[in-house]
Amino acid sequence: MAVPFDYDEGEGVDFEPFSAFLPAEETTDWLRAWTGNPDLRGDDFRVFGQDGTGGYAAFWLVRPHRSLGDQPVVFLGSEGETGVVARNLPDLLWLLADGLGPAEAATSYDRGDDRALRPNRQLAAVAERFAGDSRRSAVRVVESASREFPDFDGTLRKLCR
Repeated sequence: MAVPFDYDEGEGVDFEPFSAFLPAEETTDWLRAWTGNPDLRGDDFRVFGQDGTGGYAAFWLVRPHRSLGDQPVVFLGSEGETGVVARNLPDLLWLLADGLGPAEAATSYDRGDDRALRPNRQLAAVAERFAGDSRRSAVRVVESASREFPDFDGTLRKLCR
């Protein structure tokens, strides 16, 4: 995540990766505030970045006995937006390379937004290096993640008080 993301006054990728995962206690505090549910723990999420509004991108740990990079990537927006944006880390790398961040992937397709993708050569080089054998377009990444986890929003809504 050393390649910078250019927001370009609203025309680029609105994503700020963290240098480390959000600490577990902060993840729990945030999840409780986000859902209004004081009984939750943030153990199922590893938050690794945010958008400009404070929405979080995280790995959702729902695949038992699988590595972190093999877990789905989700977006939990500051205004309640949610979405599974990638099935795993390789898909996330290709999503970013194609010019979509987690927030855009979770929200733009819901609204039928057909804005042009803005591929990033530097991020494409990263994706090629670390996920070259799983190349996919951003549209396919989002579609396959949504298809594999269609109940993510409902799952989260059930946790809300």
